[in-house]
Amino acid sequence: MSFKVKMHIEGDTATIRLTGELDGRSAPELNDLVVKAVEQQVAKLVLLLDELTYMSSAGVRCLVFAHQKLPRGSEITLVGTQAEVMETIRLTGFDRSIVMQ
Repeated sequence: MSFKVKMHIEGDTATIRLTGELDGRSAPELNDLVVKAVEQQVAKLVLLLDELTYMSSAGVRCLVFAHQKLPRGSEITLVGTQAEVMETIRLTGFDRSIVMQ
């Protein structure tokens, strides 16, 4: 399945919808949107993952990249995370640095 990503910024919140598979080939596209969100001085990043079917370690690195780029005290929230993707995030321990809904 191909990867699609779309961002919407409202106020200080950037919402990014991810569809398909987040891997080494698609990760730079997400990182580019994170940089754009940071340039808009967002304080909260919401990732809609209900249509994301796979996340490799490169995808986890994207989450770490976002965590490092956002201002201190910013919040990253994952919404609708599928079980397989959630397990990948939990195995790395990164679930302790974000909010999962």
